Amino acid sequence: MDGALVQQIGTKALLAGLAALLIFWTINAIRLVISARGINPLIKQFFNQIAAGRIDGAYRLTSKAYRQHVNRQDFLKFLGSLQLNKYRNLKSGRPRIQDEQIILTLKLKSEDKQSELPLDFTFAKVDKDWKIDRIAKS
Repeated sequence: MDGALVQQIGTKALLAGLAALLIFWTINAIRLVISARGINPLIKQFFNQIAAGRIDGAYRLTSKAYRQHVNRQDFLKFLGSLQLNKYRNLKSGRPRIQDEQIILTLKLKSEDKQSELPLDFTFAKVDKDWKIDRIAKS
């Protein structure tokens, strides 16, 4: 009788733990989706600005902190080193939250799908808008 009681308590504890984990995961997923609103349009606008040759417009989509560390000339050199004109497709990875920022890995794929360029974008909320706070090759 004691063994059955221990087994029943263990099963209930395991189910309670799984339920708590599921609730925790669900809350974090909802929080991430809600907080990340506005990032996809920002990414689209950033790449559209670059494709249209409006580099200054793309540079203005970055945060003030980014512009303090990366001047316009360095930004141009960085973009030139990426050779973005080789890539046509964009695949977004899973966003991660870290210190009130969202980190998103974007994979640019060439039209022939032979080469891939992974880029880590870090986004920071400035007032009510998202800004690009960091861009780095993965």
